[in-house]
Amino acid sequence: MTNSTSTTNSRAGRREWTALGVLMLPLLLVSMDVSVLYFAIPSISADLEPSGTQQLWIFDIYAFVLAGLLMTMGSLGDRIGHRRLLLIGATAFGTASLIAAYANSAETLIAARALLGIGGATLMPSTMALLRTMFTDPGQRAKAIGTWSGVMTAGIALGSVMSGVLVEYFWWGSVFLVNLPAMALLLILGPVLLPESRDRAPGRFDRLSVPLSMAAVLPVVYGLKEIPSEGWNVRYVVSITVGLLFAALFVHRQRTSASPMIDPALFRGRGFAPSVALNLVSAFGIMGSAYFTTQYLQSVLDKSALEAALWALLPSVPIGAAAPVATALVQKGVDRAHVVAAGFAISACGFALLSLAGTDSMGLVLVSCGVLAVGGVTVMSQIMDLAMGTAPVERAGAASSLMETGAEFGGALGMAVLGSIGTAVYRHEMPGAAPDVARETLGGALAVADQMPGLATVAREAFTSGMQGAAIAGAVILAGAAALAAVTLRGVEVRKEACEREKAAV
Repeated sequence: MTNSTSTTNSRAGRREWTALGVLMLPLLLVSMDVSVLYFAIPSISADLEPSGTQQLWIFDIYAFVLAGLLMTMGSLGDRIGHRRLLLIGATAFGTASLIAAYANSAETLIAARALLGIGGATLMPSTMALLRTMFTDPGQRAKAIGTWSGVMTAGIALGSVMSGVLVEYFWWGSVFLVNLPAMALLLILGPVLLPESRDRAPGRFDRLSVPLSMAAVLPVVYGLKEIPSEGWNVRYVVSITVGLLFAALFVHRQRTSASPMIDPALFRGRGFAPSVALNLVSAFGIMGSAYFTTQYLQSVLDKSALEAALWALLPSVPIGAAAPVATALVQKGVDRAHVVAAGFAISACGFALLSLAGTDSMGLVLVSCGVLAVGGVTVMSQIMDLAMGTAPVERAGAASSLMETGAEFGGALGMAVLGSIGTAVYRHEMPGAAPDVARETLGGALAVADQMPGLATVAREAFTSGMQGAAIAGAVILAGAAALAAVTLRGVEVRKEACEREKAAV
């Protein structure tokens, strides 16, 4: 049962669509903060003089805390109310942004970034859960979720560009101050426009599941993120193994607890479990390709960081049409399984194009990125809509957090697997006479290129060969995902009677 101020009419009106615009503000900022430090790090390093380890934590702790707390915050929102949690998170996010902007030490900035991660973990599942409450009509909900998916994807691309522009004309703290007006607007308009939604009988909050979920997520994400640059070091393999062991304990706890953080009944809803898995694979493709294309633009084509970020915006242009077209096809009677399978097939084609790129193929690489993004958003918008429509509205926070945690795992896994393939090919292609640092990474080769004539050219060719090999693997994996989606999602839809029960419960 939900406690909501929304109307019993299943059709959303102007108020709900206006509220959707308000919800997109925190979502955009949370996704932008993943990449907002790309160009600010050099200025931060010059000002705060962090150690190498501190610099890594400044950059990574936001994503780690965000991933580790998503399930906790999604479940907490189901209990205390998603609007309430959203406003608490907006306050924390705004406060942390202010602290980060004026941090006078590396330690302070790391702490502020951690607090930003906590705030972000409250905002992401809350936005989706409130969207689920406001849009009970399946067609309108699909359009709203398509908008959510597009904003989420575009925010990551916009974050790096925005940081480059702001650092160019202001100081590095300005990349955090831009969060304040949006959070202030959310705190003012949120209580007026957003309905409250929560589970009226959630049971006791399972506190033990909080550390178990974090112990399951953080070591795995950490290990997967480090493998592309450091290789399959024993330390990272152990980290992933420990995380998987805690994941098994977490699952056991959810199955045996009287009041679990993540209700196992969610996975009994037809279509929910495949949606979580397919969302993971979609993120695998998007982040796995980004690992190569960002380096390609900067290190192979020798673009400046800001030039590379501006060029990388071009593939984002067709994203806006992907979700609406996919939604329209489903609403006209096309089986959602076919639409999702087509999305994966489009992404596989993007990888196939990427496998054809040479050392001077900027146009082809940008087109492949655009094709990949269109396919990815098509998939994400449809399976997110299916998962949220399948889940009970009183479990919307937990359902959303599971989808988003799966995406975090998928992104890290994509960089680890495809990055490892690319690195293996790169090292195989590099001449044995090259310095050891040059045989490790393209960046290392360019740093010592003056020690060996022609080293830069050979390294760029080797990196491109590695990218081609990873792209072939990505195309095969996503083609397999297309076949899997066609089978597992065939005929799966949100049943009309479920929507009627929601209307009666509101």
